[in-house]
Amino acid sequence: MGIVAVALFAVLFFRLWALQVISGDDYLKSARSNQIRAFRIQPPRGPILDRDGVALVTNVPGTIVRLWPADVPDGRLDETVRRLSELLDVPEKELWQSVRARAGDPLTPVVVKTNVHDAKANYLDEHQAEFPGVRVGPTQLRRYELGSFAAHLLGYVGEITELELRQKGEGYAGGDRIGKTGVEAAYDDYLRGQPGVGQVRVNALGERTSGLVPSRMPQAGYAVRLTLDTDLQGAAEDALRWGVQFARENGSWAANGGAIVAMNPLNGELLALASYPTFDPSVFSGRPDPNKVQQLFDPEVSAAANHPMLNRAVSGLYPAGSVFKPVTALAAMSEGILDPYELISCVPERIIDKQKFVNWDPYRNEAMQLRTALSNSCDTYFYDVALRFYDLPPERGNPLQDWAKKMGIGIETGIDVGPESAGLLPTPAWRKRHFDTAIDRLWSSGDSVQLAIGQGDLLVTPLQMTRFYALFANGGKLVEPHLVKSIEQPRAEGETGPPVVLRTFAAKPPQGLDLNPSFIQVVREGLWDATHDANYGTSYGVFGFYEVPIAGKTGTAEKFVTLPEGYLGTDQPFARLMDQAWWCGWGPYEGESWGGKKPLVVCALVENGGHGGEVAAPVALRVFAEYFDTPLPAIAPRESD
Repeated sequence: MGIVAVALFAVLFFRLWALQVISGDDYLKSARSNQIRAFRIQPPRGPILDRDGVALVTNVPGTIVRLWPADVPDGRLDETVRRLSELLDVPEKELWQSVRARAGDPLTPVVVKTNVHDAKANYLDEHQAEFPGVRVGPTQLRRYELGSFAAHLLGYVGEITELELRQKGEGYAGGDRIGKTGVEAAYDDYLRGQPGVGQVRVNALGERTSGLVPSRMPQAGYAVRLTLDTDLQGAAEDALRWGVQFARENGSWAANGGAIVAMNPLNGELLALASYPTFDPSVFSGRPDPNKVQQLFDPEVSAAANHPMLNRAVSGLYPAGSVFKPVTALAAMSEGILDPYELISCVPERIIDKQKFVNWDPYRNEAMQLRTALSNSCDTYFYDVALRFYDLPPERGNPLQDWAKKMGIGIETGIDVGPESAGLLPTPAWRKRHFDTAIDRLWSSGDSVQLAIGQGDLLVTPLQMTRFYALFANGGKLVEPHLVKSIEQPRAEGETGPPVVLRTFAAKPPQGLDLNPSFIQVVREGLWDATHDANYGTSYGVFGFYEVPIAGKTGTAEKFVTLPEGYLGTDQPFARLMDQAWWCGWGPYEGESWGGKKPLVVCALVENGGHGGEVAAPVALRVFAEYFDTPLPAIAPRESD
């Protein structure tokens, strides 16, 4: 028995010796790791500036409450979640969803709430034992200095999702906040900065026993400077709201949205990009209020508010109407099927394949050259041109669509802040692919007629049409729109002097289109007459007496619109064809500047707004008046296409 006892004690001795001597360092390291919790320190995001350095998006300090579920003792998680929910007014169901999402990740905390009031933050600090696994710390909240100003192009920030985490991979972790839309998303790599690493000591109950100690300091994000002109953007947004109200007061009761694009036609710099209705991106700062977010993303609620999250300037799709007629004119002349000086009858109506196609002005009955047809926007003139395209032999292909695509219709513009829509440029091949019945799959003369005046299946974005009209101001070249000018080192508070530019985004060289300059000049003259010919000009009553020489084109595009139940007092869904009011043009008509200002091309669209000359033209005029710093003239809008 003595020998057995000695043997057992010998085994125990050697085991203790092995644990303490051979593996002692490893167990010591493990024990220390149990006392220390590592966490990511989110860096301050970089600011977003306008072209003059005015801060549009900055950060403000806030207080964040996080929960490490792995640090909550067994049996106390239910109680902790319930008490946090009650104290911080966070729905318990929502908090549990976040906890379950972190079930396999003990190192990533759950963000319970950001921007917590000091009183509640102090209460949590003073009652740590009652809230195991809960930490209170500083954070940075995104601040949108001008509220909903330029919300669609600036975008917003939110917590990274599991799908985004898998897509982005290395360098990102659960709980990170990233850009979701607009500039915040497109330039997130520059704005987000580099996260730091911090440590905190905890006891066996998960209670914090030390302060937060950073082991690697976070690196703030860089500043992003835009080409945006704050004053012009504000004027564009005001003009849109005015235009919608003006349209309603003049009989277009369903007017409910729109877009304006203002661009430098020489290099593609976007000076204004307005979309209405809009939203307040501060809703997404910190942990979003589910009720407010639901109002933006719920299909029924969003539809009733006319989809405020949609950036109509780059993603809204509309028939172009008569602002497309210059495309048809350039294509026809380039194909040799139209002499700009020949006379073509402008009559009240045409019968084509037993179908009646009317002119917007039922009282016109005269022969016109192209210049006058553009000025007066005669539909039946362009019906004749359309039939010339339709009668071309099959080996000629689809020249109208081919030229339209060269001019940027039906393709993405390449804007650096998306997403954007490519639109739809219908072709015979497209009809065959997308329709089932034999009759619908055929490309008829009526399809050519509709396309020639910007109707039918054609869909464009306001940005595409702005890009197209820019070629009349720059000599026939296609520019690539862009919104970001440079990446800069953010300035410290009170710092003065020139910014430290880290990267500049130069405008891409304009793309030549091989258009005959004489053809461009004929169309330019027609667009000049459209704003200055007292007899024919469809927007003469708006621009005829304005001191800056402006040229441009009206458009009234029919679109089938469905309004949800309850919209503007309707007691049931409402569906019918409605007029989308367009105006696109540029100024000054000649020269490289006016009063020291470079040329500006503007496209204005008012949804369900009525006639382009009555609504969209006055809206565009307000943008020009702000840009050129000129007074608004007295206007007398006239009925137009």
